[in-house]
Amino acid sequence: MRPDSYALGLDYGTNSVRAVVVDCATGQLCGESVFNYPSGAKGVIIDPARPHLARQHPGDYITGFVRAAKQAVRNAASARGFSPDRIVGIGVDTTGSTPIPIAADGTPVGMLDEYRDDPDAQAWLWKDHTSHAEAAEITELAESRGEPYLAKCGGVYSSEWFWSKILRCRRVAPKVFRKAASWVELADFVPAWVTGNREPSAIVRGICAAGHKAMFSPAWGGLPSESFLAALHPDLAKLRSRLYSRAVPSNEPAGRLTSEFAKKIGVPTGIPVAAGAFDAHHGAVGSGVAPGTLVKIIGTSTCDIAVWPSDEPLADIPGLCGIVDGSVLPGYFGLEAGQSAVGDIFNWVASLGGGKAKHGALTDTAETLTPGEAGLLTLDWHNGNRTVLVNPRLSGLTVGQTLHTTQAELYRSAIEGTAFGARVIVERMEAYGVSIRTITHCGGIAEKSGLVNQIYADVLGRKVRISGSPQTCALGAAIFGSIVGGAHKSVKAAQRSMVSFKDEVYTPRRAERSVYDELFALYGILHDAMGGVGGSLAEQTGRVMPELLAIQERARAKKARAAKGKPS
Repeated sequence: MRPDSYALGLDYGTNSVRAVVVDCATGQLCGESVFNYPSGAKGVIIDPARPHLARQHPGDYITGFVRAAKQAVRNAASARGFSPDRIVGIGVDTTGSTPIPIAADGTPVGMLDEYRDDPDAQAWLWKDHTSHAEAAEITELAESRGEPYLAKCGGVYSSEWFWSKILRCRRVAPKVFRKAASWVELADFVPAWVTGNREPSAIVRGICAAGHKAMFSPAWGGLPSESFLAALHPDLAKLRSRLYSRAVPSNEPAGRLTSEFAKKIGVPTGIPVAAGAFDAHHGAVGSGVAPGTLVKIIGTSTCDIAVWPSDEPLADIPGLCGIVDGSVLPGYFGLEAGQSAVGDIFNWVASLGGGKAKHGALTDTAETLTPGEAGLLTLDWHNGNRTVLVNPRLSGLTVGQTLHTTQAELYRSAIEGTAFGARVIVERMEAYGVSIRTITHCGGIAEKSGLVNQIYADVLGRKVRISGSPQTCALGAAIFGSIVGGAHKSVKAAQRSMVSFKDEVYTPRRAERSVYDELFALYGILHDAMGGVGGSLAEQTGRVMPELLAIQERARAKKARAAKGKPS
């Protein structure tokens, strides 16, 4: 390893960009800074007339790079041994799919005077769902033609992804579409812009965005065929040749930092910048992802990342958001899954009753409950289902409520419901041969809630460990910066030096696991019946409430005996 070296990692989120300076030898965070995007509402351009619209101004990304990186470097000055000339590489991760229309010289169309106030000319943020009809059209066309394109992304195309958004733009904003010489993902735009490789043909495209969101695979020659795209719209077929035919993992460089940006952030010119990727994928790297480990990035929603050696057979797994060679670790398939709402559900329960209860108080009360005691069972679909049903038109459900149900009981049931949803994902992976032995949690909820971590361990039947870094996505970006900068020869070597875990490990408890197995069986009935999976709806769902009450009665009796000091 190159001694006394540091890497700069930038993590572009929905509302802000965070920059960190990390010691390549230890993973120690030496300096960090956050820049909040100034445009729109908390950085997001919205339109009350189009409630599913979510856009961002590309200029905020450029300003954010300079402001966040510059301040992080300044804040690192107090770290022993640090100096800016010891920064050897830069890594970038972003939200996705967040495609941007760009002009022939690489300038985002939304930064041109004529289009500055046009939301359709800006970056189409990951959570923009205006293209839901186009996504359904893409899915239907691929199925009707027997195309393989959806096999690697769960069988259903999403309104959050690349092609559906571009097709939507062509239909609602043809002037913007015609002005765009090409389109670029945010994950590719930032490295391209700061290295001066701005023209569409010069932009290095990351395999993470290409494979997971744009149906790119060497198995069928890169992007979907011209004939397929032409069937959606002839102009999409013409666009294909102006996009890309090669995509690379993040251990390859996108270019070198220009003198312009080096001067602005206070580092040497020519520092290599790694090819970009999505935040969750870099977060998994920063959390030590490896074969047999599932990393759960837990926030308002979750993203689950696992890897599998690319030289070993791996079946297509229905319902997963993507299986892409090299999207997480070079030499491994990256497997992506997730849940559409987790922390958002907890916040919703906390807001019930005309106010917002404090999570700490709800947690304290919920911790006194035993599994099954509340007699509740929750389906965690309050924002649709991302995996494995891939259906945004599903909604949440809690079964078993009575006039005596408390807010804390609903809160615990919400946590349990999200844990059951997580178990569905794990069991789907394992059903197709991907072994998951350990779980790693990262993100704000994992940092703050021991109750969540313990319930997940009990439900999943596996040990849960917590990432040692509070900024795992930015750390993952810095890890790839360290690799392209020569501080480490491989991701595995970088992880050995730079990744850490908290001391506390959450171990499954046998008694709790047994009850959760019963509850999960009932969850499975509701999951399949309400999710449209085969079977007799009446016959299956008719079991749920009586069995739920029986579990509740046993749990309460056991707790009462324990309180009296009698053996259970």
